[in-house]
Order: sequence, then C-alpha cells, then structure tokens
Amino acid sequence: MSTVSKSTSSKSSAKSTSSLPVATLGTPRIGPRRELKMALESYWSGAIDENALIDVGVGLRAANWARQKSLGITVMPSNDFSFYDQVLDTSVMVGAIPKVSGWKGGDVSFATYFAMARGSQGYAHDEACTHGSHAGGTSQGVPAQEMTKWFDTNYHFMVPELAQDQTFSLASRKPIKEYEEARSLGYQTRPVLVGPVTYLKLAKSADTSFDPVTLLDRLLPVYVEVLGELADRGAEWVQLDEPCLVLDLDAAARQALQRTYAAFAEAVPQLRIMLNTYFGELGDNLDLAVSLPVAGLHLDLVRGPEQFDEVAAKARKDLVLSLGVIDGRNIWRSDLSSLLDGLEPMVDLLGPDRVELAPSCSLLHVPIDLGLETDLDPDVRSWLAFSIQKMEELAALGAALAGSRANVAATLAASDAAAAARLASSKIHDLAVAKRVASVDATMRRRGSDFATRAGEQHRRFKLPAFPTTTIGSFPQTAEVRNARGAHVRGTLSDAAYKTFLQNQTARAVRWQENIGLDVLVHGEFERNDMVQYFGEQLSGFAFTKHGWVQSYGSRYVRPPVLFGDVSRPHPMTVEWWQYSQSLTERPMKAMLTGPVTILNWSFVRDDIPREVACRQIALAIRDEVADLEKAGAGIIQIDEAALREGLPLRKSEWKSYLDWAVESFRICSSGVRDDTQIHTHMCYSEFNDIIDAIGAMDADVISIETSRSKMELLDAFRTYKYPNEIGPGVYDIHSPRVPETRDMVDLLKLARQRLADSQLWINPDCGLKTRKWEEVRPALVNMVAAARELRNLA
Repeated sequence: MSTVSKSTSSKSSAKSTSSLPVATLGTPRIGPRRELKMALESYWSGAIDENALIDVGVGLRAANWARQKSLGITVMPSNDFSFYDQVLDTSVMVGAIPKVSGWKGGDVSFATYFAMARGSQGYAHDEACTHGSHAGGTSQGVPAQEMTKWFDTNYHFMVPELAQDQTFSLASRKPIKEYEEARSLGYQTRPVLVGPVTYLKLAKSADTSFDPVTLLDRLLPVYVEVLGELADRGAEWVQLDEPCLVLDLDAAARQALQRTYAAFAEAVPQLRIMLNTYFGELGDNLDLAVSLPVAGLHLDLVRGPEQFDEVAAKARKDLVLSLGVIDGRNIWRSDLSSLLDGLEPMVDLLGPDRVELAPSCSLLHVPIDLGLETDLDPDVRSWLAFSIQKMEELAALGAALAGSRANVAATLAASDAAAAARLASSKIHDLAVAKRVASVDATMRRRGSDFATRAGEQHRRFKLPAFPTTTIGSFPQTAEVRNARGAHVRGTLSDAAYKTFLQNQTARAVRWQENIGLDVLVHGEFERNDMVQYFGEQLSGFAFTKHGWVQSYGSRYVRPPVLFGDVSRPHPMTVEWWQYSQSLTERPMKAMLTGPVTILNWSFVRDDIPREVACRQIALAIRDEVADLEKAGAGIIQIDEAALREGLPLRKSEWKSYLDWAVESFRICSSGVRDDTQIHTHMCYSEFNDIIDAIGAMDADVISIETSRSKMELLDAFRTYKYPNEIGPGVYDIHSPRVPETRDMVDLLKLARQRLADSQLWINPDCGLKTRKWEEVRPALVNMVAAARELRNLA
C-alpha cells in the first residue's frame, strides 16, 4: 500500500473524528435485475414510450441513492447514471452533435441521442422524429458514432466527433437536473462530469492532423456554465474525472489541464472540485496533478499503490486526498486488516479532515450484488465482493479508522477468515498445469513454415475466389434460441430435445449461407451463451455467476467468468458441433474458438499469480482444442482475440512486456497445426495502428478487424507497415440496426484497396451477429455478397 512507516500514534488522529467520508465515485446503472436493459430494448422496439423509459431511469437512480445511503456511503454521486454512455452524454451536454444527425439546436431528443449511439435505418432522425417517423433526414439513415474501449476496460464509449470549426453550447442540463432530482429526495450528492481535457483527448476528427485539444477555449465556457448552475443550486463539491492524467501526456495536454482548472477556480471559486484520476498511477504527471487549484485529488492506490508517499509529500496542506483502496475493477474480497495496516499511518500523516475513502475507480465495472448468487460454490463465493459488498467494505474501513477496529470486529474477522481460506484452498492450484506451463519451448510458439509457404498450401486446399466472403461467427440469438436455452437450464426441455433444436437452427443457418453465396461458412454458435462463458464453463479453474452482469455498452451486458484457479481442458469443447455443421455442406466450415488473451481480459482474473501465467495456462488449453479440431478435419480455425488491445497498459513504456506475453500466448495455441490449416483471428473496436508490429507477430493467416465506423482509418498503418498476411476489414457495422447498402460496402472496400493488395482482402462484417435481428442480418449479408461480386468484376 505505502512505504509510510507505521508509528505508535498512528490511530490517534483517526480517533479524533466521528467519521471519515466514504465515496463510491459512481455505481452500476443497469439495475440488480437488468431493468435498464429491458427498458431500453422495449423502447427501441416501440413497446414502451419515452415517458416510460424516463420513469425507469428515475426509479433506478432513486434506488441507487437509497442503497448507498443505507450502506453507509457519505459521498454519493449524481449524473453517474446514463441511458447509454457517459461520454455520449457529455457530447450531448456540450452540443457536439454530428451534422448528419439533423440537430438544429435546443434540447436533444432521445431519437437524436440514440441515433448517435446506434445509428438509424432508412432516414436520419431530426428533432421531430419518434419511432418510425421519417420527417427530415436522408434515405441513407444516420451512421452511429465510432465506439472504442474506455481506457483498458471492457466498457465501450462513443467517440466524440469534432471538427476545426466546432462550436459548443449547453444542449443538455442532465447533470443539473439529476442533482436537483437527488436533492428533492433528500440526498446531497457530488455531481460527476467527464473532465474537459479527457473528453477532448478521447475525441477524434476527420482531419487526422487536427488535435481536438485545441478546442479547449471554446469548450470551457459550457463547463463553467454547468458548474455555475450546480453551485447556484447548492452543490458544494463536483467530481471531475480526468483519467487522462495516468497517460503519457504531451506539453499541450498538460497546459490544457492547467488552463482548465485555473479557469474553473476563477469562475466558480465557491465550488470545490474533486479531481479524479484512475486506472493507474500519476507517474510523471504527479507534479502537475498536485499543482492544480482543486480541493481534492483521487488516487488509484490499487493500480498505483506506491504513489501515495510522493503525493502526500508534495500536496498542499489543504488538499483532500481520496484514497482508492478498494478494487473497482475486480471482484475479489478485500483483506480489510491488511488495508487498515496501510491506511492507519496514512490517515495519521494527513489528518482525518484531508482523507476520503473510495474504490479505485467507479463501481460501474463490477456486478451489483453478490447476495443474489445463491448457487456459487460456497468457497469461491466467500472470496468475492460485488458493488454492494465493496460499499460495505468501505463503510467498515471508515468506521474502523474513525474509531477503532473493535467497531467492526466481526467484519474484520470474516475478512481474515476468507483471506486465510483462499490462501490454503486446494481448489486453486494444479501441479500438472504448472509443470506444463514450465515445459513450453520455442517450437510451441511458431508455425512450421513461413506465411508464403502456408498460403500456397491453403489456396490449393480451399480454392476460394478473390475477395472471399465470410462472417465472424455468431448469428442472431433470437428469443426462440434464448427461450430454448432457458428451458434446458430449468430442466423443462430435455437434453435430446434441446440438441435437436440446436441442430435444426444450425442446419437452417448453413443452408441459408449456401443460398446467398457465402464462401466460408460458420455454424452460428446457437449452442453458446457467450464467447467467453461457453469456454470457461468447460475449463477447470472458472466459476460463473447468474446475476453478475456488467455493462459493456448500451444495453449490452456481460457476465464475466471468475477465474479463480489453474486452467486446463478436461475434454473437447467444440469438435462435435463443428463435425455436425461441416457434415451439412461441401463448403469450408470455420471452427470457432475464443483466444486466451480475450478469455483472460474478459474475465475477472485471479490476483494471486501474474496475468501472463494465467494466460499461458489458457493458451495451452486452447491449443489442445485446436489439435482436436484439426484431427477431426477442420481446415479453417478462427481464434478470436477481440480483446488483445484492451489489455494494453496505458503507459507506452509498459507495452512491450504485455504484448510479448500476449502474442506468445496466441502463438502457443495456434502454432501446432499443419501448413494447410488456415488460422484466422478477429479483433474488434480497438485502435490497431500503434500495435501493428505485434499484430503481425501473431502470424495468423487471416485477421478480421472492425473498420466500418472508422471508414477504414484503422488500415492507415498498412500504408507503411507491409503486412504480409491476409485481412478482412469489416464492411458492416453490426452494433447499429442500420442495414448498409451494397454501394456503402463497395465504397469502403475501395478505400481498403488503397492500403492493401487485392490478394490479401477478405470481406466480412465488423464482428459477430449475435446481437442483431435476422431481418437486419439477412439483407446486410446479401448486400455484402453482392459487394464482393461487384469488386471481383472491378478487379
């Protein structure tokens, strides 16, 4: 935690106050039973109207505040709720609405808001639009804004689109309204805003030479207006999230931070600002952070525990330090006694008036309530803490530091017992797995021949046309599929009946793909609940929740597996379904696997061994599956690494270490095959240009990536990096209900041909089609096949 020495008087100053402030920084907004998801999807389908959706938001916010109050949280946030994404909310607040959305000023409607998030089909929504209205707009519809990962998390945000002539104006008073809403219920909250410099750093422009940070002086008046209104209505503190402070910042960004907070201090001196940093340590931005004229500074002491001493030494004597000591990114129960050992000298050093306790970051990234998990292995369950339990931990720490450990003796005893039980558990370690990881050598990390040799063998084997077409893997998980899965889980649908149902769904999908002319088919993955969970359920070392949902984007929620022990593969996981689906067609059938880095990054990962060791364990398990698939006859095997870049450290100095073991893990699982076996991989919704060397080092025969929303910008690296292997740049944005026309796809592929040779190009959607409806998928893929045929005629 810290190198601060523990003195004999370490508890004296903590005892002098009745309480320590305890904050959450932000809470999950989805509802304990996914109420927000249900409401959003009902609204989008037209089943409920705007007022009903608004009412759901009001109810969820009220429940969140009441829950925090009851758990002993003393500093509660407002404006941490969003119907889609907090960065999108910021774009709407400051009036950064793309011109194509048809916004003409004034309040921003839900139609425009969701068109920015999801796109709209057929016609652009203007302010008069409601469900099915086509007033105004164009026949091409509105494309969604680009979406990418929020720093190194699996949460996705909507990338602001800004131009050199950008103007800003207050277009949404959401932060003010939700503060007043809380006040009306009797809660004094600390409103949360994405900081203006982080907002601009996350933005992009069609002009790649333009730095959006240069728009700061135009943006600040809108923030000042919001902060002033909050102060006028009684807000005492506001939380400004500037996680950009844990990044490598240039001089312009640092100057922007100085100008920003000087402007706020001058314009709204009565409002105290808690400046939030998280996801890492301040590093070379530490002097800058402590020099800013703010009242408080939040530190992520989970990711950067060593920074406390230097911050405490350099901070002003009136600067409140928010100590982020409970992990807001993972679900392991805290060792409270150990935390107190580190916190007591910190509080003694600073004095209780300068300390606030908090999670490392917003609790948005963890599930809501462990109490709902009645079916988990009791041992594993005793080692976990979700959002509610983390708030209880914070309250216990606050009570202990305000008085003595005797105040929370029972809580501390339970924490001590859980920590000891986990350390001694036989469920965690497997000697055979450890020996196998130790035996990995260089021959297991490389293919037998170079790509040129392999490509020749593969072309002779598969005889595919130019610009071959395929999809990424999954097809729509319809209500019928979900209901059948639910009935099978409940025991009301027998194993045999469920298998027959899945076979029928698979056969229908295979026939349809043949009919429309796809070149390489997939089986649709109807038997899979999730691309990580499906594999984790068949591997040792994983546990699964029933209600452990976290938001990925919009209404897309996931239940990350809990990786608690050593990983191995007891039996084949996908071979039977591949064999069945290949038996239905003469065309190549891809076998579909999830890669080790993605399984790792999309799980709640154990914290008792290095991440790279856990990743190698998973890689060896997937290697076994690849070998069995090849033995069964699979000639094309896709190993998805959608989350490869997601795990990239935020500081460039740490990139090489991560990429080395991440690429090694992929190569361990993919390199044990013959030359004529074609290995595909897929990566989505990440900036790839800055890690192109690592992508090349993966040595996959074919890589498919998301490029439609960025208009092929993600291929810019290929202008200088001569990528030798084959690549499928996505031409269909599957996160939008909009069905692209054939012409749209051809235009995108023409851009791709400016960067890549025709012989390299595959044609595919951006990602899997699980979340889309068949009525959207069918015409989109028909148009995609037509685009490939047109391209063949042009070539």
